[in-house]
Amino acid sequence: MGTRTGRPRGFDRDAALERAMLLFWERGYDTVSVRDLTEAMEITPPSLYAAFTDKQTLFEEAVEAYAHRYGGYIREAFETQPTAYRAVRNLLAGAAVQQTLPGLPSGCLILNGATNHTVASENVAAGLRARRTDTATLIHRKVRADIESGELPADTDVRALAAFAATVWQGLAQLARDGYGREDLEGAVAVAMAAWPGARQ
Repeated sequence: MGTRTGRPRGFDRDAALERAMLLFWERGYDTVSVRDLTEAMEITPPSLYAAFTDKQTLFEEAVEAYAHRYGGYIREAFETQPTAYRAVRNLLAGAAVQQTLPGLPSGCLILNGATNHTVASENVAAGLRARRTDTATLIHRKVRADIESGELPADTDVRALAAFAATVWQGLAQLARDGYGREDLEGAVAVAMAAWPGARQ
């Protein structure tokens, strides 16, 4: 009698991906083994490979699912708000909410998923870095547009202001990982936005 290597009967790929995403979100890429994944996903190693190819591919798909489900606040902030101030305010406020959701891992998978990585997982870290850079670029463009429109003073340091906003955004994830609650993060956001050039309510 041969060994069964296919997917188990009733295999729910979306549910398995959700479990993998939560595990990566909680522990990061490098500390999660294939055994950890198969236990969390309630499937066998052959089923994991058949459905997701390998651990890295699974992680990348989990990150995409995370970005779609929990990262929408980022694009929304920049697509719906007319100024850099309001876009960044919404970005940071959204992060404070998303990174402290009840019943879910704290922090952000995209920001915390490969903080300390091995050489072997450099491609994974680079993928997350690219996503973070995309957000920093959105901030930079919004600040630049405000300078061109006269919303911000002409002598505003675009790189410095964009880096400041990106630093606060990334820092909120670390605070959440360290146990700070939503009110703490929202307080930090309020202080950060008060430092914005010409800040107003």
